[in-house]
Amino acid sequence: MGVLAVVVAGSLRLGGVIFGADDTAADAGGTVAPAVTSAITSAPTVVEQLAPPTTAAPVDTTPQVPTAADPAVVLIAGDSEAGTFGPYLETLLRETGVVRTELDYKVSSGLARPDYFDWPAHLQSTIPSIAPDIVVLTFGGNDAQGLSDLAGNFSIGQPTGDGDEEWRAEYGKRVGAVMEFLSADGRTLVWVGIPNDDNPEVTARMKVQDEVVREQVAAHPGVIFIDTWKRFSGIEGNWAEYVIDPRDAQGKDVRADDGFHLNEAGAEILALDIAEVVRAELVARGATL
Repeated sequence: MGVLAVVVAGSLRLGGVIFGADDTAADAGGTVAPAVTSAITSAPTVVEQLAPPTTAAPVDTTPQVPTAADPAVVLIAGDSEAGTFGPYLETLLRETGVVRTELDYKVSSGLARPDYFDWPAHLQSTIPSIAPDIVVLTFGGNDAQGLSDLAGNFSIGQPTGDGDEEWRAEYGKRVGAVMEFLSADGRTLVWVGIPNDDNPEVTARMKVQDEVVREQVAAHPGVIFIDTWKRFSGIEGNWAEYVIDPRDAQGKDVRADDGFHLNEAGAEILALDIAEVVRAELVARGATL
C-alpha cells in the first residue's frame, strides 16, 4: 500500500533534500536560513522544479483498504513544526493498527528559500519510493519572508500585510504546484496551517502566507486543511498562550518561549486534530478502526 505522508520540522529522517528554507525569526527552533538581505534580481523560478504528477504509465489510483497486514503509509513532512507534532502523531496513528508512518522534516525550511532547501526536488525524488497514501505537510513561519530562486537571487521582498500582490502570486504558484503533485495518483494531502505569533508585525506577515495557502486549498478541492491559526487563537481571534486540552478539558500553556512555536502540550493538541482527520480518511478508504 502507499504511504501516508506527514512532514515534520526538525532533523531530516529521510535522505535527500526537501524544499525551501523554513523558519525565520518566527521559527527559532534551529539554524535559521537568512532572511532577504541580497539585492532584488531576477524572478524566482521554483514551480518548474515539480514535473507533472504522472509522466510514465498510468497509476492505479484505486485505494486499497488499510489493514494490519497491508497498512496505509502516512508520510509526515515539513519544517520544525512537523518535527514538533510528528512524533506524537506517529504514536496516535500507529494505535489504529492499520498505519505505517514515515517522518521527514528539515528545520528552517519551506517554500520561500529553495536555495537553502529544495522541497519540490526532494519530494519528487522521495515520493515514488515512499508511495504514500496520505501526506501530512506543514511549512511554518520561515516562509513569511522574501522569495528566492534556486541560486539565492531575490526578486520579491518579504510580505508586509499591505497589498503584497507579487508575493501572493509567486508564493501561491509554489504552494499550488506542491498541492497538485502531492494530491495526485490517489494520494490524500493534509496541509497543516501555521499558528499566529505574539509579535504583531510577524503575525501580519504570516497572515499573508496563511491567506495564500487557504486560497490554494480552495482551488484544490481534494486537499484537507488543518486550521492551526484558529485552534491556537483566543475567542476574538487574537494570539493565545493558553488553550483547552481536549484530553482533560484543562487550559494549558501551548506556546514555546519564542511566542510562535508550539511547546509539547500544544504540539500534542495539534497532533490530536490531525489524527482525527487522518482516521476519517482511513475509514473512507475502508479501514475498520
